[in-house]
Amino acid sequence: MDDGELLAQNLSEAHPGYTKFITHLSTLASTYLPPFIYITDTNNPRVTASVIDSIFHNISSIPDCPPTHYARINSVVCFTARVFYDTVLNALAGWKPSWENGCQNWPGDDAQRYNDSIDSFLHGLRRLRAELVDGPTPNGKGKGKASASSTEYPSLVILIERAERLSESLPELLVPLTRLAELSQVDISVIMLSSVRWEEIRPPLGASPDPYYIDIDPLNKQDVVQRLVSAFRTTSLALSSSNTSDMTYHPVLQPLYEQYVDMLYSIVSVYTSDPLELQYISAARWPGFVKPVITQYTELVRQAEEERADPPELELPNAEGRLRLLSYFLPTVTAALDALYPRLTNAADWAADNDYDPGQASSRNGGDDRSKTKKGQPSIKVDHLPRMSKFILIAAFLASTNPPKSDMRMFGRGAEERKKRRRKSGSPKKSGGAQTSVIKVSQRLLGPATFPLDRLLAILGALLEENDFESRPHDPRFELPGEYTDMEIGRIHVYAAITELTFMRALHRTTAMDKLDGPPTFKCGISYEVALALARDVEVALNDLLWDPA
Repeated sequence: MDDGELLAQNLSEAHPGYTKFITHLSTLASTYLPPFIYITDTNNPRVTASVIDSIFHNISSIPDCPPTHYARINSVVCFTARVFYDTVLNALAGWKPSWENGCQNWPGDDAQRYNDSIDSFLHGLRRLRAELVDGPTPNGKGKGKASASSTEYPSLVILIERAERLSESLPELLVPLTRLAELSQVDISVIMLSSVRWEEIRPPLGASPDPYYIDIDPLNKQDVVQRLVSAFRTTSLALSSSNTSDMTYHPVLQPLYEQYVDMLYSIVSVYTSDPLELQYISAARWPGFVKPVITQYTELVRQAEEERADPPELELPNAEGRLRLLSYFLPTVTAALDALYPRLTNAADWAADNDYDPGQASSRNGGDDRSKTKKGQPSIKVDHLPRMSKFILIAAFLASTNPPKSDMRMFGRGAEERKKRRRKSGSPKKSGGAQTSVIKVSQRLLGPATFPLDRLLAILGALLEENDFESRPHDPRFELPGEYTDMEIGRIHVYAAITELTFMRALHRTTAMDKLDGPPTFKCGISYEVALALARDVEVALNDLLWDPA
């Protein structure tokens, strides 16, 4: 096995599922790299970029392979031409701006700059190639003394991530980059990595040449799980070498981690199969998942110390214990996906808020509902909401719970009359004969119902008129009853609060954003306990406003 095959094998073991791609690109890099390559990965472009990094950072170790200087550029970060030119030249030259050198870009103290235009950028590439071959020249003039490797011309490689953004932010650079080797007369290769096809961003009129196409196959379940297990092994080795007392990533726990990742993939893969996203969610849930095992082991070690015996070795739970762990933490994986995948919070805060609680575990094992959260801990944090948003959530809960025909009876009368007209919940009377009465299930058990925006505003106006009248500032312009409330619910901040609550998922919009016919419809996203806490905060008798309080 030669050095090239050995390198491809080592990289394939580090990046499961990319064996074909690694062999293909490493062969091109060690023989002849096309001047323009377009790589399409519709699933995991960030992982593919890390694989390309590993290839070009190690390709120079192959004998008879020219030295390779590699630059990785992100089109989102390089949003102007000057930033793009400086980033490319700094990366290819290995130059890092720092406070010591005055945060200067390459070539440092030289007064000449290569970021004014595409022509100056091409001159900068030629000078960079000359310095890499002959060594740095004073003030960039003339040739320096030739080095021992002057006969080996270096190969320059530029990887451009999110290449589809070039057609939006820097369209004038798209054609020159595809012909960069031709324009600069330098041995340079431009690799564009994108999740869209080249045909969608190709410049018109045939201005750019056809690239060398490489398509990345999607990863299967086995490759993703193997990659996550490899990350666990790397973390375990790093922690063991640092002599830390944390046992979360102990090597003995690797078989348990494999089953945990398998469960995680089966749930999350419906929404995303990106290994980086799976690894992020896994890192947030794994400390709480393995905490019962570590707690039990710590207790055994403490007992051994009291008995002055040798401490036991860390052992994995049996098959029944593993099934209990998996079934207990199964609902929390979906909660982690909902919070971490759209980055509503970070992994550390989510792990701290959803840590393992032995008391909650015992209540679940006793047969309680798995979907319940900790006592006194609502699923959506609404303590910081302003007063108007709390009234909006109460109105939304009433609109999702009460039938529309009950609005006039519940909100069109006073508080004393409302108690009399509220529907009484009880067991149906038994009638004789073969006829049986049909028991109607409460709306709270069926789940929240949809309601239009105008109904939400009407209930909100009734709540404000009856429960927020004393806290309002006096305004002599509004003398008629309800006039101030009509003005208040028509303000822009009310609609802004509804939009904010929708983004918080306290309200769920059920109609499309682009739908113009009819008012938008919503569903309430808070539970009865949260609505009752909000009602107590603003002094609203919630049970008196429910059509069926049972």
